[in-house]
Amino acid sequence: MEDYGRFLALLASTLLVGFLSVILSLVWVFHYREGLSWDGSPGEFNWHPVLIITGFVFIQGIAIIVYRLPWTWKCSKLLMKFIHAGLNTIAMILAIVSMVAVFEFHNAKNIPNMYSLHSWIGLTAVIFYSLQLFLGFAVFLLPFAPVHLRVALMPIHVYSGLTIFATVIATALMGITEKLIFALKTPAYSASPPEATFVNCLGLLLVIFGSLILWMASRPHWKRPPAENTKILRPIGATPEGTEVESTMTNSSNADKSDLRGNTEAARKQNIKFDEAGQRSTM
Repeated sequence: MEDYGRFLALLASTLLVGFLSVILSLVWVFHYREGLSWDGSPGEFNWHPVLIITGFVFIQGIAIIVYRLPWTWKCSKLLMKFIHAGLNTIAMILAIVSMVAVFEFHNAKNIPNMYSLHSWIGLTAVIFYSLQLFLGFAVFLLPFAPVHLRVALMPIHVYSGLTIFATVIATALMGITEKLIFALKTPAYSASPPEATFVNCLGLLLVIFGSLILWMASRPHWKRPPAENTKILRPIGATPEGTEVESTMTNSSNADKSDLRGNTEAARKQNIKFDEAGQRSTM
């Protein structure tokens, strides 16, 4: 890997910032707020920021860069796909639970739902994340979709995954600011009490974490090398790569052999092209 030491330094920094963000979210709700509960009280609402930061930000960020970890390049591509999908599934479950906590708290306190820009963008992000996860399973994990469809959809899959992640970061920043404005009365948020300063620092950590994840995911020289990728999953019933070619070569002329070798080389390059894109997958 090029710039291996720099990659490790950025990875360590990313994990540290992400872990600190989760810790600070817990300190916020236990030290400054009402803790955690599930009884319709403010403690139930507090599950929302904790689970969003833990799942929708931290775990989703790790899922995005999991293909970039050089010590996983010897693992099979299928195994890495399951790890990528599993991390995203955990993030999705935590995000849904956090949404349930908010709606139950609002209903218990007769607070209107879905009136703020934060709620609109947040629900949109959850819906699109669910669609991204479903399509990722159907197209890239299960062996049914043809290769040309995967190659065509991969750039969209990558772009939408990074866009959703950036949207989640922005929505989290709106959410914690909205919470401070509503919750801080005496002194008000504008007076910069300790809780406001503490949560503002949490917001800065979220921005740094998101920036580091997007930077690592966008560096082409840190992607999984094609030579380390295993064969891509073929649609069920498809002819294994090379079988038909070898059979034909046995009974063809030298000219036919040359044509078949050219076809095989073209097919190999197509598979490498898909694998190069596949390592950037961000469900």
